[in-house]
Amino acid sequence: MALDDNIRQRWAQSKILVLGGSAGSFKLLFKLVKILPPNFDKTVIIVIHRKKNFFSEIEKLFAENSRMLLREISDKEPIQGNTIYIAPANYHTLVENEGFFSLDVSEPVWYSKPSIDVTFESVADVYKERVTAVLFSGANQDGAGGLLKLRLNGALTIAQNPQEAEMAEMPQAAIDIHAAEYILRANEIFELLEE
Repeated sequence: MALDDNIRQRWAQSKILVLGGSAGSFKLLFKLVKILPPNFDKTVIIVIHRKKNFFSEIEKLFAENSRMLLREISDKEPIQGNTIYIAPANYHTLVENEGFFSLDVSEPVWYSKPSIDVTFESVADVYKERVTAVLFSGANQDGAGGLLKLRLNGALTIAQNPQEAEMAEMPQAAIDIHAAEYILRANEIFELLEE
């Protein structure tokens, strides 16, 4: 699917970019972190599944290769523009109305903590149509319900084309419930987000 004027305009009006992924999404998210320009003027929130109690070098690797300020989310931290935030392991990340993050220790969702659904639904409640959300490769259905809520609240919602995803289940689950307004290949997603 070519990038039409509607998707370009909606992307330009977004203030928040939320990215979700699990198995097979790391390389794509890493590439995105590298290409986003230092004057991006949007807030980026990344939720990526990680093994419980598994020490992760993701933040360090991403930060060393990002041209934007990049940080792991802390509880009650104010949300800033022009910053990439990564959801920490073993917590659910939520967004509060006053523009703060909040970390939650409740049970895993789809066996995952952080859960993409939890963050996407929270962002949908607060930011509504000012959001662009992308769901990448993954091996379970986490993110599909949250992407649908984002779409119903006016956000621009995109799923990676399952035919090219390393693990098709996550984007396919979103497509099956009509949560994704656009189904794009990774190179089209990069092209859009670089505009």
